[in-house]
Amino acid sequence: MTAEQVTVREGSTELLVPAVHSVRGPGSRGPSVFYNRQMAFSRDVSVMLLRALGPSSAADLMSAAGSRAVRLANEVDGVHVTANDISPEAYEQIRRNIELNRVDNCEASNMDLACLLAERRFGYVDLDPFGSPVPFLHAAIKGVERNGVLALTATDTAPLAGARRDKCERRYMARPLRGPICHEAGLRILMGTVARDLARFDRGMEPLLCFHSDHYFRVHVRVTKGAQRADATLRGLGWMRYERDGLRRSVSPSPEGHPHGPMWLGPLHDRAVLDSMEADEGLAEPRRCAKALALWREELDTPLCYDVSELSSHLKVSPPRMERLLESLRLRGEASRSHVSPTAFRCALPLEDVLDAYREAAGTDNI
Repeated sequence: MTAEQVTVREGSTELLVPAVHSVRGPGSRGPSVFYNRQMAFSRDVSVMLLRALGPSSAADLMSAAGSRAVRLANEVDGVHVTANDISPEAYEQIRRNIELNRVDNCEASNMDLACLLAERRFGYVDLDPFGSPVPFLHAAIKGVERNGVLALTATDTAPLAGARRDKCERRYMARPLRGPICHEAGLRILMGTVARDLARFDRGMEPLLCFHSDHYFRVHVRVTKGAQRADATLRGLGWMRYERDGLRRSVSPSPEGHPHGPMWLGPLHDRAVLDSMEADEGLAEPRRCAKALALWREELDTPLCYDVSELSSHLKVSPPRMERLLESLRLRGEASRSHVSPTAFRCALPLEDVLDAYREAAGTDNI
């Protein structure tokens, strides 16, 4: 080991990584091979998902130090992983991590990802670039086997969440939304982009697990083949309207009166897949994974969500406890927490019912 390298442990896997590496946020490009400790949770999710789905082959297209690929090879039974990176330095780092963990079901690859996927197909394709996945999305789609899984990360949260509207419109051909539900809209804009690009190749998608966490959006979808599947997926797209002052929000299959989108309006998760995933103690962050699974399993499918802060500001009342609020909402209809924020909740109730429930939960029914 050189002075510039350290060994860290993620889950049951040892990883040789640069001594100076990112521990929070998206990090920044540098001369050394990239490794971000905060993404251990994302890699835990990949391990849980592949254990549940059981694909025979997987490709990590931009593998950097090989952390995700080597963990999958070491912690998921029955999968063969190709860890690819176009950087020669990253390729050597991947080889060292394969040797360190003595995994014979992982191979290092040093190719342009488009060239790799022009030659081979995989049951699971993972795209985790620095920034937006859009420049690499077409190549990644072509590399997924029939009914295989496409996983991707977007760390350009500012454009997707509306802080850079021009960049979102340029990259994702969609108008973002600013406000308390910006990350909800951002995740769905990313999913809508995936759906539209899949449709160009007569492919559809079935969301398995899609979420926002920390500084990134993460999408896992099953790729289905055929024009009918593509058309059905496109019917899941639509637009959103959000009135900051009046708090009203709605969705529509048409952009008329609904300026934000296009975005995916269907479910974010597949409950059968979530039920088959387990957060065991061998993961890097088992407690966080268990809490996340419980929250994802509870979430309603509706794209309509609210944040406690906006309702308290609008009604000029102190925020109630979330459990008390959910109890009050459920007396009127379905409601759940939202994973996008600890202060967010989902429901498709009329706004008047939401405000009544909020007043009741806050103990201010007479306001």
